[in-house]
Amino acid sequence: MKIRHLLLAISITAIWGLNFSVIKLGLTTVDPFILAGIRFTLCALPAIFFIPKPDVQWRYIVSYGLVFGIGLWGVVNLGIQSGLSAGIASLVLQLSAFFTILLGAWTFKEAVSRYQIAGMGIALCGLISIISIVDGTVTATGLMLVLLGALAWSAANVINKKARTTQVFAFLVWSSAFSPIPLFALDYAVNGSTGYRELVNQLDYIAVLSILFQVYPNTLFGYWVWNSLLKRYPVSTVAPLSLLVPVFGLFGSAMIFDEEVSLNIIVAVSLIVSGLGVGLYGQRILSAMFKRREQPQRYSSQVEHPTDSAPDTVSVTVCLKRTALRPTGRIS
Repeated sequence: MKIRHLLLAISITAIWGLNFSVIKLGLTTVDPFILAGIRFTLCALPAIFFIPKPDVQWRYIVSYGLVFGIGLWGVVNLGIQSGLSAGIASLVLQLSAFFTILLGAWTFKEAVSRYQIAGMGIALCGLISIISIVDGTVTATGLMLVLLGALAWSAANVINKKARTTQVFAFLVWSSAFSPIPLFALDYAVNGSTGYRELVNQLDYIAVLSILFQVYPNTLFGYWVWNSLLKRYPVSTVAPLSLLVPVFGLFGSAMIFDEEVSLNIIVAVSLIVSGLGVGLYGQRILSAMFKRREQPQRYSSQVEHPTDSAPDTVSVTVCLKRTALRPTGRIS
């Protein structure tokens, strides 16, 4: 990968990690479902008028919009408002990778490898470490909601795979149009008109900047760049960089909200990121290590026996030359 593309990919993971802290800033004055509803309204409008509908069935567009908008980000917003640290939320949400593996095994009959099972076990230890954190950055309700969001994200991945779309950006824009109305209706059903009155009275520049950041750098620009890199480079080159998201998430949470990164958090991060690494890339890493180990052995064997195949040819050539130069009879 070229340096400028590598830096671009890292910057996208930084944006995605910091987005959790930005969401938390927006939630100080805007209700969770309303915040998500405004976000997806701006993701769809006005772009939907300029981008053609992707060539997939309507059921995939609608279902993805509902699951991604409500099940993922509406619920994650609610989890952060319920007291879960933005950094911890960014970490827990990465467990969606394992939920996707399990749903893929159930839906598409895909085999689950021993590396994936091992990775799940390691990540589960990390999740247990998070539960043991008692410094106020973790609440049971918030943790359960973000885990539910991770499950919704995996369901959205399955819908995306079934849709088999190559027009990822258009699919995101069009599906976003089906998220806002249910989100706004859900907030009204839960809180009545209170959230909307507070939105009018308390909306400040921080909330506006939070919404704009979530829409443009995080969603539209971030997904467009990431999918462009996936088209240019192998998935095995680009995808591992997503492991940096929780690192930037915890960094942003510490910088913006002055949250202490305790030993338990460091252990949890190490275990979950290691579990993701083993589960998603363990087999690939092990194969690469074996290939590197085999190459020096082959080279050393060639150096030790450089003329295993050549001596016969060389000796035959020399013998023929000597025979040709030898006199055939005596001079009398």
